[in-house]
Amino acid sequence: MTASKTIVLCGVLSLSLFCLASVKNSTMGLKGALLLAGRVPEEEVKRKRELARKDQQEKHSEKANSYQESVLRPRQESKLKQREERFYRMTGESWKLTQGQPLGEGESPEPQSQDEEGGSDTPNQQAVRRRKLPESATRAPPQPERPVEKRVVTLPEEPADDAEGVVRVALRCPSGRTVQRKFLKSENSLVLLDWLLKTGYHPAIYTVCTSYPRRPLDTGRDLTLADVGIKMDTVLNVEEKDPSMT
Repeated sequence: MTASKTIVLCGVLSLSLFCLASVKNSTMGLKGALLLAGRVPEEEVKRKRELARKDQQEKHSEKANSYQESVLRPRQESKLKQREERFYRMTGESWKLTQGQPLGEGESPEPQSQDEEGGSDTPNQQAVRRRKLPESATRAPPQPERPVEKRVVTLPEEPADDAEGVVRVALRCPSGRTVQRKFLKSENSLVLLDWLLKTGYHPAIYTVCTSYPRRPLDTGRDLTLADVGIKMDTVLNVEEKDPSMT
C-alpha cells in the first residue's frame, strides 16, 4: 500500500514539473514574439525619421543655392561693376566702359556710279571719279581724349624721433596689417592721402577714419595734421568709402 502511494505521488510530481516547464516555455515564446513585434515598428520609425531629415536638408540646400544665385551673386556683381567704373574714371580710361562701334557701322552706302546707270561720261572722267576718295576717308579723325597726367606721389622724409612737433601715425588696413610712419604736426593733412595711396589703397575708394569716435578724417589743402586733430601719436583706420557719398 505504501509503495502504491509512493508511485502515485511520484507521478503527480512529474506531471506538475512537466506542466510548469510547458508554461514557462510558452511564456518565453510569447515574450520573444512581443519583442520582435515591437522592434519592427521602431526600425520603421527610425527609417522614416532619416528620410525626413534628408529631405529637410535637401530643401535647405535648395533655398541656400537659390538665395546665392538670385540675391548674393547679383549684389556682388553690381558692387564690382561700380568699383570698376570708379577706377576707370579715376585713371582717365573711361573709354573702356563704352561698348565701341563695329567698323563700317553708320556709314551710308556708296552711291551707284553713273557708268552703271548708263551715263555718258568719258573713260577718263569715270577713272577720276573712281580715284576720288570717299568723304569718310578724307574726314579729319576726332581728337583723342587728352590723358590725365598722373601725379607722382612723394612723401616727405621722416623726421627724427627728437624733432620738435613729431608725431607717429599708424594705419590699420583692411587686410589686417598695420603700417606706421612719423610726420610733423605742421605738415599738410593731405600727406595722409598720399601715404594711403603709397600703401596700396586709392583715396578715391578708401579713406582714413579716426578710431573713436569712428568718423572720416577731414583733410584739406589749408589744414595741417594738427588742425585735423593729430597732435600726438594716433591710430587711424583705413575703410572703404560709401558709394552713395562719392
